[in-house]
Amino acid sequence: MGIGGVLLIPALSYIGGLDMRVAMATALFSFFFTGLAGTVQFQRRGSIDWNSTVPLCLTALMCSAAGAWLASRTDVSALNALLGGIMMFAGMYTAWGARLTPNVPHPGNRHHYPVLIAIGVVSGLGSGLTGVGGPALSVPLMLLAGFSPLTAIGTGQVLQVAAAFSGSVTNFSYGTIELGTAVVVSALQMTGVWFGVHYAHGAAAATLKKLVAVLCVTVGAVLLLGTLR
Repeated sequence: MGIGGVLLIPALSYIGGLDMRVAMATALFSFFFTGLAGTVQFQRRGSIDWNSTVPLCLTALMCSAAGAWLASRTDVSALNALLGGIMMFAGMYTAWGARLTPNVPHPGNRHHYPVLIAIGVVSGLGSGLTGVGGPALSVPLMLLAGFSPLTAIGTGQVLQVAAAFSGSVTNFSYGTIELGTAVVVSALQMTGVWFGVHYAHGAAAATLKKLVAVLCVTVGAVLLLGTLR
């Protein structure tokens, strides 16, 4: 679905016992490797639209480091609430707001670039702030903008690499990455990515869209409930 990494942060914190800020930074670092694995597999199948991917990822690359810097100065509960709210809204709109979504130009049209740049800014900042890797925001936003699910997921794989690299450089300077944990979860996630890519290319677009919506709403609700504890 392109955004499965959102499950890792709550797991590292609530099950693994890591501080939430460390869990966010560790997860973001691991997404660099899973993003590479996903990018290679999607590219082999010709499922990455580089006309859409390049402007979005370049923007996210510049903004992710700024997001990581802001995260070091922001209360963790506020970060959770922000991410949870955005994800729930995006998930519900993805599921039920298709009729309200206008038709957009072809991704290669130069008039579409401002939309991609805006999504890159939001995804990059959100990735650095919360450690979700970028696709958690870019995939729902691209669906809302009229892109096909497979295009959004493929772009998210590349975005994951750019955002994770940029944000992790900043996180390393703050010493918030648990490297031992990152190595283990990266290896396990890359196995999951292999199976996920195969399923994504065999599933119907409507099915992928529903899965994205359900995952966004569920994880968003968990994050919001966690801030109320």
